[in-house]
Amino acid sequence: MKLARSILSLRSALFFSGVLLASTAATAAGKHDGGHHESPIGKPGVASKVSRTIHVDMSNGMRFKPSDIRVKQGETIRFVLKNTDSVKHEFSLGTPQELLEHYDVMKKFPEMEHDEPNKISLAPGKQGEVIWQFSKAGTVDFACLHVGHFEAGMKGQVKVAAK
Repeated sequence: MKLARSILSLRSALFFSGVLLASTAATAAGKHDGGHHESPIGKPGVASKVSRTIHVDMSNGMRFKPSDIRVKQGETIRFVLKNTDSVKHEFSLGTPQELLEHYDVMKKFPEMEHDEPNKISLAPGKQGEVIWQFSKAGTVDFACLHVGHFEAGMKGQVKVAAK
């Protein structure tokens, strides 16, 4: 586990260095847009701008309830997640490719901890939240990426309607 954290820390440091170099180069070249880049799924939300709250149960049977969520483009949603199961679960927002890539990492490091705004891991009986702004229309996937949970069907979608 210590090795896994060391590897993840090294990967994070290398990633941060790359981002820093890229942003410095973009600024020097006069191409910096002055804002934060958004992923295809939106961006971390600000609590004071929450449009509404959606409660999601991470339940036994490897399911999210609800698993089909509808929001409007531009909405900032507070997901209140409660793990009512007897095993640890996670809620991870992403594109299908991002989720599969993260799942591959979770298979290698099943005890990895998350510190990203679009993810939360919850022990049995615990509750937490993710605040996310859906800035683009389309579909955003979510899943539990603990080993075996994804294959068991613990996933869902947020359908983002255009303005």
